[in-house]
Amino acid sequence: MTEATTVEATLHDGETIAVEIHGTGSTVLLPVDPRPVEGAQAEEMRRWGVDPALGRNLIDGLGDRFRVVAFGYEGHVMAVPKPDTLTPANVAADLLAVADAAGADRFAYYGYSWLALGGLQLAIRTDRLSALVMGGFPPIGGPYAEMLRVTTAAHEMSVRGPAASTPRHSDQQTAADDYDWSTVEVAATEAQTRQFVTLYQALQGFDDRAAQAGTGCPRLCFAGSADEIPYGERWGGVTVSIGSEVVKRRAELEAAGWDVRVLDGLDHTQAMQPANALPVLRPWLTAALGL
Repeated sequence: MTEATTVEATLHDGETIAVEIHGTGSTVLLPVDPRPVEGAQAEEMRRWGVDPALGRNLIDGLGDRFRVVAFGYEGHVMAVPKPDTLTPANVAADLLAVADAAGADRFAYYGYSWLALGGLQLAIRTDRLSALVMGGFPPIGGPYAEMLRVTTAAHEMSVRGPAASTPRHSDQQTAADDYDWSTVEVAATEAQTRQFVTLYQALQGFDDRAAQAGTGCPRLCFAGSADEIPYGERWGGVTVSIGSEVVKRRAELEAAGWDVRVLDGLDHTQAMQPANALPVLRPWLTAALGL
């Protein structure tokens, strides 16, 4: 792992988040936890095909060529929930606060899943982005309505009380695709689940097609072709389609200025693993940033 400099960023609610800076060159913001998971939890993650050192391996895979600014944003919002204030505007403001703390006037951003949609919200609110990568979430045709139903169901279950055998919300920490969502209970707290209801409620009127006009930097989206997550009736009875949506809209995305990569046969969890994501990220960022 590259030697890091650590700074703190103050987020929209006054809470602070640790930010690690690795390497030199063009800045890339990565909302990942640089600390590997260890012990029994790490073994369980490996069993589900999840890299316990996902954040660290992404940093190491980019840190020899870029100035990587890493911060565990998802872990932070789970540890310090923002049930009434995790809005798209505040997520974008938090990402800008991290860039400011790192002294980056211009920067690229890569986010996966809901952190990818955060990147799109950032792109339409600032001209400081040098490049944007969205993984595991389509830039056009995003499943905002479906995710509101899923997060609302999760919140309702959290109000009824936690249970023991529960996956975490985090994409990094769980292989969500492999769970039987008809039997899973919710262990997250009411505040933890409500913040995501707040986020997706605020996105119900968002026109991601019209938003493309406000995103002028180089852009890449990628997803696994098998990224389809069906939820049972307890979770709203919806299927969150990522891969098929990207495939279906590929021509439209490319016409709107996006480079598109579809990772054959990979699901939501598999496509985000460093071994699969880095071969897409590294060459594209190198070309997009003129290195």
